Amino acid sequence: MAKLFTSLKEAEKWFESKFGKNETFDATAKTVHLWEMPVMMFYINGLMDGQLLTILLAEMQEGFDKKEGHKDDPEWFLNYFPYYALEDVDERDTLLTSILSGLVGFILPNGYAFLADLRSSPGRNPEEPDTEKVIRGSRDGFTENIIVNTALVRRRLKTEDLRFEMHSTTVNGKTDVAITYMKGAASEEHLSLIRKRLDEIKHDGLTMTDKSLEEFLFKQRFHPMPFVRFTERPDITAAYLLEGHIAVIVDTSPSVILVPITLFDHLQHAEEYRQSPFTGTFVRWIRLFGALISMVLLPFWYLVATHQQYLPVMLNYIGPNDPGSVPLIVQLLMADIGIEVLRMAAIHTPNPMSTAMGLVAAIVIGQVAIDVGLFTGEVILYVAVSAIFTFAIPSFELSLTTKVFRVFILVLTGILGAPGFFLGIVLLVYYLASLKPMGVPYLWPLLPFFPAAMRRVIIRYPMTLDAPRPFITDSPNRDRLS
Repeated sequence: MAKLFTSLKEAEKWFESKFGKNETFDATAKTVHLWEMPVMMFYINGLMDGQLLTILLAEMQEGFDKKEGHKDDPEWFLNYFPYYALEDVDERDTLLTSILSGLVGFILPNGYAFLADLRSSPGRNPEEPDTEKVIRGSRDGFTENIIVNTALVRRRLKTEDLRFEMHSTTVNGKTDVAITYMKGAASEEHLSLIRKRLDEIKHDGLTMTDKSLEEFLFKQRFHPMPFVRFTERPDITAAYLLEGHIAVIVDTSPSVILVPITLFDHLQHAEEYRQSPFTGTFVRWIRLFGALISMVLLPFWYLVATHQQYLPVMLNYIGPNDPGSVPLIVQLLMADIGIEVLRMAAIHTPNPMSTAMGLVAAIVIGQVAIDVGLFTGEVILYVAVSAIFTFAIPSFELSLTTKVFRVFILVLTGILGAPGFFLGIVLLVYYLASLKPMGVPYLWPLLPFFPAAMRRVIIRYPMTLDAPRPFITDSPNRDRLS
């Protein structure tokens, strides 16, 4: 235990050098008397529980004359402080970071410093996330408080093997990040990689929290595919941890990063495991089929609509009888992009108005656009069906990327015809096969092909059947029963 200051006056000057004198109202320095001894308190209003602090100070005034020992001894203060969450601090930087995190600093007249955890971070109660709803199942979800989030995971995994490694990132923001894993199940190589890249972050702050962290950790750059899976559900996080994956919890973010993952992790949903294995498999097939159709339906329809010779006689009804004055490719691009604009508008529209706006956009604008000849009815139909299939993708990040790839294949088809359609598919598969975030093939277990693992992607097996931890986790112990 080391002295941080020579006097309370020096401690006060240090605090003012960091926050200024009366420059920010929430940074508070107060002198109180504890056991007839002047003590300086440093804290941030709004991040600590003022009521608890008041009760604590009141209790400390009672019976101070009964305390034995010398008050100049820091161990005396540590032993008789009537609160369990008290610890000494040996560095000023640690003291500053802790105060900014919501802890209360106590500075004794002899210069020793202590920290009391009286945090009360602002935030909402756990509630079901909008993007990952289930018909049956838990209704709690992560919040913006890292302490609450770790507790939600711990509540589901009552084991001593669960680890939460706390790290502080960035220079100014000092964002708290917890690396979460099951000891003995997670790969030490993957853990070392995440720790190393966390230490390499030299930035002033992670304003977009988990998304900013993803770009720093996995060097995403301009890759459109999501390299991690985001989830706001504690039950999904717990399931992934048991499989040997690693979760990264970022303070002030209600979503958690799961790594390593593949493309098929983005296509799984908790609802599949809330139903019977047969029904869950059926739901999974529909979701996989919907993801594929959402990407190739528009380009394929345009191909056969503009090249009727590819169609058998029984399907010659496909394609508009009157394509109109606007080229078909332009109609598809305008309608597809228009739906995305409507989605963005719905997000930014107040809730009481969003329903009315959706009805106006879907009925009035769509019908008028057909009547004036801007779009054909069949274009509106296939664009709408393609959009509906896109909404079946559980991962919001993957659904946006699917739209980008759909436009890419559609443009190639419009330029080159049938060769462009198949060239777009080949280029897309090649691109996905080349991705290896954290050294894990993105299309595993399809490429490279692992038959047993691929069966578990396609079929939702009963939970009673033993399944080893996924190969991609590189777990030192793949047997989940040992």
